[in-house]
Amino acid sequence: MEMLLPFLVLVLALLTGMPIAFAMAGAGMFGIYLLTGNWLTAAGLLAYRTVADFILVTIPMFILMAFFTASGGIARDLYTATANFVGHWRGGLAIASVFACGIFGALSGASVAAAAVIAPIAIPNMRRFGYSDVLAAGAVGVGATLDALIPPSVGMVLYGVITETSVGKLLIAGIVPGIILGILLAVTIWLWVTINPSLAPPIGRVGWAQRWASLWVIWPSGLLIVLVLYVMYSGVATPTEAGAFGALGSAIIGFVTGRLSVKAAIQAIKATVRATAMIFLIIIGAKIFAHFLALSEIPKLAVDAATTMQLNRWVVIAAIAVGYFVISMFMDEGPLLLLSLPVTFPLVTALGFDPVWYGVYSILLACMGLVFPPVGLVSFVVSSTGHVELEKVFRGTSVLMIAIIATLVLVTVFPQLALFLPSRMR
Repeated sequence: MEMLLPFLVLVLALLTGMPIAFAMAGAGMFGIYLLTGNWLTAAGLLAYRTVADFILVTIPMFILMAFFTASGGIARDLYTATANFVGHWRGGLAIASVFACGIFGALSGASVAAAAVIAPIAIPNMRRFGYSDVLAAGAVGVGATLDALIPPSVGMVLYGVITETSVGKLLIAGIVPGIILGILLAVTIWLWVTINPSLAPPIGRVGWAQRWASLWVIWPSGLLIVLVLYVMYSGVATPTEAGAFGALGSAIIGFVTGRLSVKAAIQAIKATVRATAMIFLIIIGAKIFAHFLALSEIPKLAVDAATTMQLNRWVVIAAIAVGYFVISMFMDEGPLLLLSLPVTFPLVTALGFDPVWYGVYSILLACMGLVFPPVGLVSFVVSSTGHVELEKVFRGTSVLMIAIIATLVLVTVFPQLALFLPSRMR
């Protein structure tokens, strides 16, 4: 019974508004003390060993790459280029927002960053052409979740660190599901506008000269994306080295094109330090709490219970999906993964599921929570930066979340969609 006390401490800490990092660390240290009588030594060693892991350098490198890219104004160029090519389709500007989010995701890896950067660019433009705020905000909100799948994905790195799964394979595993999600989002928008044309009035087609001109502006960033993915996939560089290459490349592109000033670069570095410190604190707290779970043998008990009850493994996966969906309504993607994986990962792998596949599955589940009420962090960001009523954002994301659910089903039924590319890595 006393093993439930740390969970009670965690819940109470979260309800009082304590940051998730300190809530998990405090609850974990309390649990370790109950089991061993000594929490200080374990907490200190865990804190050091966690952040001393070289693979974690990947996170600040990709975050720095994102801030350099955002400071260089590439997001506006990405949206302009995609709008020039698909804007004349039914709901084309909304589809362009999704594609812009996806491409920006290959330069950032954070859904919140994509929403904050794309929303103030895309939503006013769609509003100018008579698009419904519901459709516009929904497209940007759900489109931003692509960044959690498409490498470089901070969520995938966190999953790899907690579960000790290959980060390189996890990052590559998100490519095909990310592309599928982008296509399904475009199809869903097209169908939605076909059913209700008032959501998005038709607009004229842009000439080919203007299209090629817009591509010419963004080709350096496109080349950088291809190179970063290639060096990871081919084994030429580790994810950490690829992240460093991407950060350096985005800085060079920004300075050469005159879009990134020294002042903006310094601000990007400062923002990266703040974001990295926050993420590292969360990881430390999660590791301490995970150590308590390991000492308490709660994950082992869960595995034994599932084995004893002879539960069908797909029933367990479905139950995890429901649990993630409910919890993700109240918690952001990173803390959700870090808090749940110490329990769910041993259970899932014991049932014979591939760790890399489960990484993609977990991220897709977390994506739903990013845009679904009542928390939906990405939806709040879209509402704030795009100046759209939160209720309209949630209405839009709730409809377009059909695409996330469809992608989740496809990846579950056809796991090779996530596993094919990683299996071919060197």
